[in-house]
Amino acid sequence: MTVRKKILLSQEIANHLEELAMRNNTTQTDIIKEMIEERLSRAFQAAKIEAFKAIVFMPSGSLCEKNIQSIKTDRDV
Repeated sequence: MTVRKKILLSQEIANHLEELAMRNNTTQTDIIKEMIEERLSRAFQAAKIEAFKAIVFMPSGSLCEKNIQSIKTDRDV
């Protein structure tokens, strides 16, 4: 499904868009789509990196009372 959007561009940007489309042998709509998808992809990637950096690394066993050794000991009993 496609949706029609009305956007306003300065004459300079409109000319750049037209030039990009001609150089890439594609439509102006495709140029805009590609740019939006690329920018969104970078935003998601940046958000993932920030989320990863926010992880606080904890010592082994700090999230639960049992560690691997105690689980093995419990299984042997």
